[in-house]
Amino acid sequence: MTKILALWAVPRSTSTAFEWMMRQRGDLDCLHEPFGEAWYQGEDPLWHRFKPGDVTTPGLTLETVWSDIQARAQKGPVFIKDFPHYINHIWNAEFLSNFNHAFLIRDPAKTITSMYKQWPDFAEGEVGFPEQRALFDLIAALNGTPPPVIDSDDLLENPHAMTERFCEAVGIPFLEDALSWEPGGDPSAHSWWDGGSFHANLANSTGLAPQPRKHISITDAPDRVKQVYRRMKPHYDHLYKHRLTG
Repeated sequence: MTKILALWAVPRSTSTAFEWMMRQRGDLDCLHEPFGEAWYQGEDPLWHRFKPGDVTTPGLTLETVWSDIQARAQKGPVFIKDFPHYINHIWNAEFLSNFNHAFLIRDPAKTITSMYKQWPDFAEGEVGFPEQRALFDLIAALNGTPPPVIDSDDLLENPHAMTERFCEAVGIPFLEDALSWEPGGDPSAHSWWDGGSFHANLANSTGLAPQPRKHISITDAPDRVKQVYRRMKPHYDHLYKHRLTG
């Protein structure tokens, strides 16, 4: 089985834009948060705000997702974008050895305020920074070297250089044509959450580029949101020290 190229991110980190760019390559079977679908909408949901009557899918579990990913990897190269907190309870050396790991990070002042805009009642356990750091540290310990890290701001400011560095770090060809696309694509076709409402801006985009803020500043956020930010920031800072630079 070919090792699965995994981009481990956190919510609202421009990770779907990165995934969309990877889809433009045409040489990878790209999967959108496959573990997340089971975590949120599987037959035994694990998310903190689940209520009886919320969407569930009989037969969808983390185990069936993993079986499907492995079957795909038997046929050819696979890329997944997903969040570590969906599967932190199944990490072990054997499982993690199936992946070629990379990380995408973003300042929690931006991710958390964006989450608050979408989900004012978001749970801290959905934010993902502690698990992202823990997975990074575990992989670094298992492999003896830290896995590559891309920071969202660096990526959007200089997509050519940072994508080239990413491709070099994970051992795939850099394909410049994948950095741009025609507007009007349909990222929602690959999204299992509410028809893809989180990805409306991406559908109208033509490539990776800095995005204007459309949500509140962390300084204007409610105290609960600020408190979550303060707890998440050290985890982001830890990975930031290891980020690739152009």
